[in-house]
Amino acid sequence: MAGLDAVIEDIVIANRILSTEAVVDGYGHVSMRHPERPDRYLMSRARAPHCIEAEDIMEFALDGTPIDPRGRSPYLERYIHGAMYEQRPDVRSVVHSHSLAVIPFGVAGVKIRPMMHNCSMIGAEVPIWDSGDKFGDTDLLVVSMDMGRDLARTVNKGSTALMRGHGSVVAERSLRRTVMCSILLQTSANLQMAASRFDTVKFLTPGEVEKCRGMLGTAEGTPGQGIDRAWEYYCLRAGMPYRPG
Repeated sequence: MAGLDAVIEDIVIANRILSTEAVVDGYGHVSMRHPERPDRYLMSRARAPHCIEAEDIMEFALDGTPIDPRGRSPYLERYIHGAMYEQRPDVRSVVHSHSLAVIPFGVAGVKIRPMMHNCSMIGAEVPIWDSGDKFGDTDLLVVSMDMGRDLARTVNKGSTALMRGHGSVVAERSLRRTVMCSILLQTSANLQMAASRFDTVKFLTPGEVEKCRGMLGTAEGTPGQGIDRAWEYYCLRAGMPYRPG
């Protein structure tokens, strides 16, 4: 069980980091595919991310059914996570947030594009999912597997998608990559908004995005380099323990 305990600790740390970096506030959630049961995932009970402790972490079937809930209430939008894991066997972690920086782009129909090398993690451009296209007037929450699957199809083989009038979703092959990508999606939105005052903006080319993403991928897990270096920094800022990847 030591391996599972470490995963649960990482989920707690991820919540604290995302809160410290203002990607989430009282709302938003992060999950990780179960390390021993790929047909299940781990995520907190419905609680503000900065308050989450190890005992809050619950296990879910991909359809959102809680396993041994013990009276704990799950997030309403857990279907975002289950649908991503169902449709993307390569995905190991998912973050859903309401970062205010991304909201203007989703409602204006303007795709976020990276203009800084590290921000290549978000992909060459971030697609926009509009729940109204298929489901009409709703409260904009993803409260069913049908909605979750439709959102997952927008993410497709990428890592990110905006949700019109709501926020965003990030899905990656590790928890640390997902957290970093969520932070860099917010960074990209802020940079693009700041650069919009200029007549000409040169975004990263698709080739540059591919090379930069590869650089981050090969560095992952190397102490002091790439994503592991960023994770150490984020842990320090959040006051959480750091364990080399």
